[in-house]
Amino acid sequence: MTPGSGLQAGLKNRHLTMIAIGGVIGAGLFVGSSSGIATAGPGILLSYALVGTLVVLVMRMLGEMSAANPTSGSFSAHADRALGRWAGFSIGWLYWFFWVVVLAVEATAGAKILEGWVPSVPQWGWALIVMTVLTATNLVSVGSYGEFEFWFAGIKVVAIGAFIVIGLLAVFGVLPGVHADKASFGNLTSHGGFLPHGPGAILTGVLLVVFSFMGSEIATLAAGESEDPRRAVTKSTNSIIWRIGVFYLGSILIVVALLPWDDASIAKEGSYVAALNSLGIAHAGEIMNVIVLTSVLSCLNSGLYTASRMAFSLGERGDAPKAFARVNGRGVPMTAILASVVFGFVAVFFNYLSPDKIFLFLVNSSGAVALFVWLVICFSQLRMRKIIEREAPEKLIVRMWLYPYLTWATATLIVGVLVYMLFDTEHDGRETVLLSLLVAAVVLVIALVKERLAARRGPAAAEAPVDKVSIG
Repeated sequence: MTPGSGLQAGLKNRHLTMIAIGGVIGAGLFVGSSSGIATAGPGILLSYALVGTLVVLVMRMLGEMSAANPTSGSFSAHADRALGRWAGFSIGWLYWFFWVVVLAVEATAGAKILEGWVPSVPQWGWALIVMTVLTATNLVSVGSYGEFEFWFAGIKVVAIGAFIVIGLLAVFGVLPGVHADKASFGNLTSHGGFLPHGPGAILTGVLLVVFSFMGSEIATLAAGESEDPRRAVTKSTNSIIWRIGVFYLGSILIVVALLPWDDASIAKEGSYVAALNSLGIAHAGEIMNVIVLTSVLSCLNSGLYTASRMAFSLGERGDAPKAFARVNGRGVPMTAILASVVFGFVAVFFNYLSPDKIFLFLVNSSGAVALFVWLVICFSQLRMRKIIEREAPEKLIVRMWLYPYLTWATATLIVGVLVYMLFDTEHDGRETVLLSLLVAAVVLVIALVKERLAARRGPAAAEAPVDKVSIG
């Protein structure tokens, strides 16, 4: 736990373990993979592998910094120390903006599913109910957030594990009572080959799947409220490889093995539902809707937690209203939570009032924030490694591989993805990057103006609290 922050160590080891595992399984994996398969064919596996490798490397860098200094602000606090106040301010607020928009997106997605089950309650009513329940959960205590996330993530993990096992048995023809006529690893190379649309489709696939990986870093923020933050961060960082390998690559491999990539049912029903239906499993669509709803609720729960803790950290460092840094007797930053959920409610309102204008702007203008965050983590680690080695080398429990070469290579790859998005007009990549850059520029200007004004007021004003990021 961050010393003197007011936050309490309410998360148990089992909470942190499941938060780390569930953090990489977003609703986007279930509902967004079909468009990636249609774009890249079986080659989507390479797209997932490329983004997965990127996430592993970025998480290794973040793990190095967070194990040395666990803090509620995670990468924002590290950027504050390594790159300057402007960097911590900018990336912190952009990250907060990203998650409060996600709250609206996921609340709407969950409401659609629930309305299909109980049509007597309108969609906006379900969105209100879902947001209210999870807000109340986060307001009770960090332990209640952890308990809800433990079960949400557990359901996701069991569901994907069962899907992989059932799929493998079907592919090898040993699943009792099922005649999976289309299931075969031959689907990976038939129907136009492994790359039916050429190697360029791999990069296009990257654009479609990269945002479903956002959330891997939540464990490093949550670690600040655990009993042993360094152990939690180290464990989460070291397990990221198998988590991505099993849950993303493993499950997508099963999907494209059970069905030909160009099967019409994948686009019509969704990749996982189509795969289950191909096996003749009764009520496959409803089963998947339950799993998707669980993923949506998990994402909402974690999104509200993450946004509020980033707002709390910004408040502690003087980069947000001081009220954000206040906690109640249970160690809960109520103002930070309520401020985050209010923006989420406003965004939900815009989704019904102006889905094609205001809400679409909010979604697109936050779309590239994940890549911005990862890029800032790279540059922070380059500077922070030197600081740690100089001040407290014994705290380098986790080390980035092949430093600094692999860090520079990762940063270059992220920039390459952003540049490629600028040329992507078919999947709104250009609009997403340009709008995200516009919002980032506005936040950066505010940060620089704030820093200039603080400098004019004198050294005492310029040296505001920096979220306890000392290494010694």
